[in-house]
Parts: sequence; C-alpha cells; structure tokens
Amino acid sequence: MSAPFATAGHPATPVAIPSALAILVLALLLSIQPVTTDLYLPALPALTRSLGSSVSVAQLTLSGLLLAFGCSQLVWGPLSDRFGRRPILLAGLSIYTVASIGSALAPNMSLLILWRVAQGAAMGSVVMCARAIVRDLYTPLEGARAMSKALTGLGIVACVCAPLGGLLAEWLGWRASLSALTVYAVATLTLVALRLPETLVHRNPRALQPRTLVATWLQVLRTPTFWAFSLQTTATYGGLFSFLASSSFVFIDVLGLSRTQYGGAMASVCVAYFAGTFLCRRLLARFGLKRSVAIAGGLSLAGGTLMALVAFLGWHHPVALLLPFALFMLAHGVHQPCGQSGAVGPFPQAAGVASALNGFMMMLAAFGIGAWLGLRLDGTVWPLVNGIWFWSLVLAVISWTLVQKFGDPVERA
Repeated sequence: MSAPFATAGHPATPVAIPSALAILVLALLLSIQPVTTDLYLPALPALTRSLGSSVSVAQLTLSGLLLAFGCSQLVWGPLSDRFGRRPILLAGLSIYTVASIGSALAPNMSLLILWRVAQGAAMGSVVMCARAIVRDLYTPLEGARAMSKALTGLGIVACVCAPLGGLLAEWLGWRASLSALTVYAVATLTLVALRLPETLVHRNPRALQPRTLVATWLQVLRTPTFWAFSLQTTATYGGLFSFLASSSFVFIDVLGLSRTQYGGAMASVCVAYFAGTFLCRRLLARFGLKRSVAIAGGLSLAGGTLMALVAFLGWHHPVALLLPFALFMLAHGVHQPCGQSGAVGPFPQAAGVASALNGFMMMLAAFGIGAWLGLRLDGTVWPLVNGIWFWSLVLAVISWTLVQKFGDPVERA
C-alpha cells in the first residue's frame, strides 16, 4: 500500500494500516451494499406473497432503502470530514445491525419497508466512509487500483450472496435471508472496532458550519471532473440496478427459474463483475484512467445492445439474456473503481462530501428506476431489457465524451 500523500500545506502523517488489512476492510465495507440487496432478492417474490403485498409496494423495500442510502450520505459525508471516519463507521454499523434484526422480524410490509429504510440510511455511512478512506490513503490513480482490489473482494461476496439467499429462502423462508444480514453486520462491526484506526489525518473543524458546508458543496459541484465521473458511476449503476430490481420477477415469475436457480444466475453475473475488477487493473496499468473508461464504455454498449437484440429475436431464455449482461457487468468492474476514485480525486480535504454527493446521485437514479420498474413490470422481459439497454447507451456516451474531456483530476484544497 502506498503511504498517504501530503496535500498542499498539510504534510500527512502515515497511517499505520497494513495493505492487506486495508483492502480487507474496504472490501467488507463496500460489500455491505450487495449483501443488503442480493441476499434478499431471491426471496422478494415470496415475501411479497407472504405479506400480502403488491409488486409495486414490495419494490419499496429496495428502492426506499436505496433512496435512504443516497440521501443519508449527504449527512454522513460532512460528519466524517468533521469527526473522522472511524466514529461514523461504528455508528452506522451499529444502527445497521439493529435495523437488520427489525427487518427479519417485521410482521407486515409497512414495517419491513421502514426497517429497510433505516438499513439504507445506516449503510450510507459505511459505503461513503469506504470511498473517503480510499482518498485518505491513496492518490487518484493508486486509489483506482486499490478500489479495484477491494471490489474484487466485493465480487467474491456478491457471488456467494445470491446463491446463499436463494438456498436460505428455499430451505428456511424469506426471513432467514434477511437474518443473514445481521451476521454480516456484526462481523464487520467487530473488525472495524478492533482493527481499523482513524484514516483522516486532518479533520475539518468547520466542516459542519453552514457557510463552510455550502461552500464545499458548491466547490465539488462546480468541478467538471466530479460530474464526469459521477455521471459515469451513476449510469453504470443504473444498468446494474435495472437488473437487480427486476431480475427476480423476470427470471422466477416469467422465465420459470426456482429461487435456487435464480441464485445461481445471480452468481454468474457476479463472476463477470469479479473478472471485470481484474481487467480494470490490467487496463489501468497499460492505458491509464481515461482510456480504460473509454474501453469499458464500448463493452457496456455491446452488452446492452446484444441483450436487446436477443430479446427482439425472441430468445427469451435465461442463458440468452445472461450472456450479454455478463459483458455489461465485465465493464461495470472497470467503471466503478475508476469512477468512484475519480469523483473524489480532486478533493483530498473534502473527500467525505464528494463521496456523499457521488453516492447520492447514484441512489437518486436507483430510486427513480425502482419506481419506474414497479409500474412497468408486466410479465415480460422487456422492462429489464429496455432498462439495461438505455443505461448502456448513456454510459457509452459519458465514457467517450465527458470523461475524456474532464477526466484528469486536479487536486483542490
């Protein structure tokens, strides 16, 4: 691991975190998002029926969670710049643990949605701090490499989550899938409490003052590099979320897969993402940040277009749809580490705020997608296919234009 670097006027004091531990902690923190979504997706149709709810209302257990996840980061970000990453992580993981227990015991859909919203708000602190920690410890290019390693760990976790969620739902019912989140939360909380030191060398005592907060937000939002990479990460997450929010209904209710088979299908998607994180490191070493994103944009467009072509030709079979989406997910493994590192790269003294705004944009898009899908799921594959195709087009345009023009992070005090 590279030592933390000095910023203008702020000589950094090295943070004593072994490289392996840093990557492990980052992987676990970032993985809380797929754990929270992928473990319960195979059980979503079953819990919808069990609680006597409609599909559109059940979608709020996902879209509501993600909206809370995005909005909460706007609060957690400045708090972490003021008080440090460690206390915010400990608070968020503790709240998440309580909300996980509440979700598993919820007697009706309304309470389940409320507990899932609380989970999302707590999850915001965890993922936001993980992205900010990358900026605390690494330069932007090194951060992209470190993020890709951590996201490789996320890929492993995600590969396990979907099949495990399917098996738990099949054998023990949907509440078991939600109960597994508590185990993950307690394990991660224990590791952070015992092993992770504070990574923010210079806290900002004025970070929560309204004038400072507004000035920091404006500084971030006026930076073209932030917009280029944030729109890139939003577009690639839009394609992924279109799949997450609709795939259980399409693959189980429309195409006839069992919950266990659906878990296997999700695992295959995670394998493609896992491979993409390795591809990311190869591309970065050979081509640098901007060209790597451009190449990934072409892969994204190819995957979305091939999926639309397969559906248009009438090949409505799980494998026929999964193969082109695997290409999209291969590119996703490049887009996410590059985009998340690039979005916070210009802001070494405001990484929490930049990370929060980036996360908010992604989750705002996810909420809109979830609401749209809740009204469009019609017993066909087309809502899933059209969503992914649309975002692949948007992603390619952003990767080939905005990122190429504004993708060289310039540090700002």
